[in-house]
Amino acid sequence: MQSLVISIMGKDKPGLVDALAKCVYKHEGNWQGSSFAHMAGMFTGFVEVHVSNDNKQSLIDALDAIKDMSVQSVAVGSSEKSNNTKLTVDVMGNDKTGIVQELTSVLNQFNLNILTFASHCESAPNWGSLIFKAKAEIAVPDGFDDGALQEAFESLANDLVVDITAKR
Repeated sequence: MQSLVISIMGKDKPGLVDALAKCVYKHEGNWQGSSFAHMAGMFTGFVEVHVSNDNKQSLIDALDAIKDMSVQSVAVGSSEKSNNTKLTVDVMGNDKTGIVQELTSVLNQFNLNILTFASHCESAPNWGSLIFKAKAEIAVPDGFDDGALQEAFESLANDLVVDITAKR
């Protein structure tokens, strides 16, 4: 079996995921996992599919032919399972230009790999401004000092609330 990572983007409308799922099913692919989001009127996401080598190219061709969607697929080798500890980092603070760059820069300083990252802004009615919220899952080596990471995040701004939870 070959693993394919498929990314999609299209103007949001009902039936996009169904069209993708039907295409994968028709070519005997096994849907392993996915993540989708709606942003600014667009629907986007990615899927991991396992498919036989015999059906791989016909699935790729069929994916490329789906109307109203931009589709890219990449065949990947087997992924190495890491024994690293995973940390979940929740961040909340006043929104400001550059906040994502500041957060990712801290992670880069510690040479950490982002596994997932989701962020959004929401209204803070009592304050009259936007609140930025982010959640990231990161891989860290065993024995990593998450206290130092928390201090580095909190030094970015005095209103930043950071919660770090380990998943071993």
